[in-house]
Amino acid sequence: MADLEQETWTISGLAQDAGVNVETIRYYERIGMLRQPRKPLQGWRRYDETALRRIRFIKRSQQLGFTLAEVKELLGLRGSASPATCKRVSKKAGDKIAEIDDKVRDLMAVRDVLADLAGSCPEDGTGRPCPILDALDTRS
Repeated sequence: MADLEQETWTISGLAQDAGVNVETIRYYERIGMLRQPRKPLQGWRRYDETALRRIRFIKRSQQLGFTLAEVKELLGLRGSASPATCKRVSKKAGDKIAEIDDKVRDLMAVRDVLADLAGSCPEDGTGRPCPILDALDTRS
């Protein structure tokens, strides 16, 4: 039975399929989040499916609000399928949810202030100054 060759990519092909740019891949390599493959004597480095999956994992984690430092931790836990690992990851997710909830509260407060200011704008054409611009100009 013949071995099926695994698909590989050059750095530009990997970047395209992963939805990132080449510099992102190089950055992940510099900070130790992605292993740089060996360069053959002739030709280009070739990245395998593992590299593609790892980059996609990093990007999905970032989309969920995890920092690169947090993603690096998650990557370290990824190979361990134990209840203790799952509990650690669940705790990290819970902490991230609490952080997101705090940000949502802060954004809602900012939205409310801005809505109040927008609602106080005169629509009658009077020469009064714009309350939004006045509020932005006020030093606190």
